[in-house]
Amino acid sequence: MPAHYLFMTHPPVCDYEGSDYQSSFWEQGGREYEDRVEAIALKRLLPKGGRLMLELGAGAGRNTPRYLGFERIVLLDYSRSQLEQAQQRLGKSDKYIYVAADVYRLPFIDGLFDAATMIRTLHHMADAPQALIQVRNVLAPSAIFILEFANKLNLKAIVRYWLKRQAWSPFTLEPVEFARLNFDFHPKAMAKWLNELGFRVEKTLTVSHFRIGFLKRIIPTSVLVFFDSLVQWTGALFQLTPSVFLKCQVSGVKSQMIETPENLVAWFKCPECSHTPLNYRSAYLECSDCKRKWGIKDGIYDFREPTEE
Repeated sequence: MPAHYLFMTHPPVCDYEGSDYQSSFWEQGGREYEDRVEAIALKRLLPKGGRLMLELGAGAGRNTPRYLGFERIVLLDYSRSQLEQAQQRLGKSDKYIYVAADVYRLPFIDGLFDAATMIRTLHHMADAPQALIQVRNVLAPSAIFILEFANKLNLKAIVRYWLKRQAWSPFTLEPVEFARLNFDFHPKAMAKWLNELGFRVEKTLTVSHFRIGFLKRIIPTSVLVFFDSLVQWTGALFQLTPSVFLKCQVSGVKSQMIETPENLVAWFKCPECSHTPLNYRSAYLECSDCKRKWGIKDGIYDFREPTEE
């Protein structure tokens, strides 16, 4: 089942509720090459460890086991069913916190996380800068942010444009919506947005150099992965692949001791009015200011829409 799109919120949200994306795309869709080269990029960019990571667009938890160095990980996705799949994969424990929420209205207090990742998620953002503002707000000074984005300036798009097989130019800076709520971004535009928000790009890796159907059919995956791993570092010079990974650091001086509230409830704020702290009840968190209630069910915190319970 494909993703569907919600226009109840502004900007619109791409919702994978009820989707079999993990199995149909990753497990049965011939995507072993992409998965393995992304794993290599993550290993090269991630810090060795940390206190608390936010995984934005976590989906069914495909990448979560790759963040083993972190003490605790918050898996955030708009789709509750995707988080249920992640929970089945990873289990229920103090290490993993499952949160259903809108990236444009993150329900966390400012400066909470010392790291975050956003992999294969930004390309669904109709307002990417607004989403990045939200991420910046919840990161602590000197926090690391690993961002993957779909690259508008990829070689295939350039060739198609030169051959007049596509109307849009890969060289202009504005995003292109190549399918409904699927966007490609120009590397220079991405660098500009990140710089304006106080992120410093430390490393750039280009990934999926050989994401071409006939190559994947005739060349063993292990060979493609090997050569991709060799040329990922060329991202520091130019970006012509469909996928680009960035390691960014938040400006500011890291305090000697970043204190995370011991009470998990104190991590959250009301996504509607930003009030904190919320009051814990057995089946929901309640905002004492606007009185909205945010559900808790089967270990998943749901901040998408208020509950009536």
